[in-house]
Amino acid sequence: MTTIQAASYDIVFNQSGYDALNVLLLQSSYSKIFVIVDDHTHEDCLAPFLGNLATEIPIEVIEIPHGEINKTIETCSGVWDALAALDADRKGLVINVGGGVVTDLGGFVASTFKRGMDFINIPTSLLSMVDASVGGKTGVDLGTLKNLIGVINNPQMVLIDGGFLATLPPEELRSGLAEMYKHGLIADKSYWNKLKNLSEMTTDDLSQLIYESIIIKNEIVLQDPREQSIRKTLNYGHTLGHAIESYCLASDTRKTLLHGEAIAIGMILESYLSVELTGLNKDALDDITTTLNDMYEEVAFAKADIEPIIEYLKHDKKNTNGNINFVLLESIGSAVIDKQAPNELIYKAFDHYLESTQQATL
Repeated sequence: MTTIQAASYDIVFNQSGYDALNVLLLQSSYSKIFVIVDDHTHEDCLAPFLGNLATEIPIEVIEIPHGEINKTIETCSGVWDALAALDADRKGLVINVGGGVVTDLGGFVASTFKRGMDFINIPTSLLSMVDASVGGKTGVDLGTLKNLIGVINNPQMVLIDGGFLATLPPEELRSGLAEMYKHGLIADKSYWNKLKNLSEMTTDDLSQLIYESIIIKNEIVLQDPREQSIRKTLNYGHTLGHAIESYCLASDTRKTLLHGEAIAIGMILESYLSVELTGLNKDALDDITTTLNDMYEEVAFAKADIEPIIEYLKHDKKNTNGNINFVLLESIGSAVIDKQAPNELIYKAFDHYLESTQQATL
């Protein structure tokens, strides 16, 4: 696959990507390499990654626990302590080998340790390949509030190795697909239509769809790197989706949702709001709702759940001047930003989601 040129770095692929990484290391003056993994990627991905490196630079491995619950300042402190104990200096290089938690947290750690070290992202989950590792966003959660602490800072390179997808369970693949669906819904109707036929696709077809998804996100980020305008469209489904994800993460009784599972629900809810507020037609809503319900398991919400979910909306980092901002659709492939919705419409959106899941099980 052809290299994708991002703002100040390349997104490279598979074996040619490792060749490019080895050239970068050969031409650099890095003092040491620090590979950040979680306990899952340490077991499944670290050995094949190291097997593709050709460098004399000393390598240290730092492991963090897996999962969104560990995407915290406390985990960062542990990694900063490890870097200090390993005599890391500003000439060191951090390589993040993992999913979105590893690339977000590792990028933030590198960006802040000794006021900044270079880092490279090697995403190992579908979600991190098409979303988290591309675009320069780094950061961690504040308690259960998603991504409140962080900086935008670009890596030196992003290397996409499709072979890592074989290590993922089906639910992790579905989680990543949610961001791909989002890219089609906000920017490219023909891409959305391709994604609706996943059951008929080969591995090569999926690789091409991943490539196209990265292109869509990268082109948006290039136009608006600091998220002042069009980049906000990438938050479609995320206002309510993040609130749902945080609510479930904080609950002692509810199942914790993967990011993509929560975002899929958020996209259905925000598509309903789009019908009411920005002119999305009912056929498009039905198309979006049916497609996403077919891919993701139903999540039950009682009326008592909705009020605390709405409370979480107040903490969304996209809010301005006290307004809760949504990205909504005018049509499939066309999104609008900074829209507000009254609470009564949000309740109706949950009613729509509940009715749609009940119909899907009939």
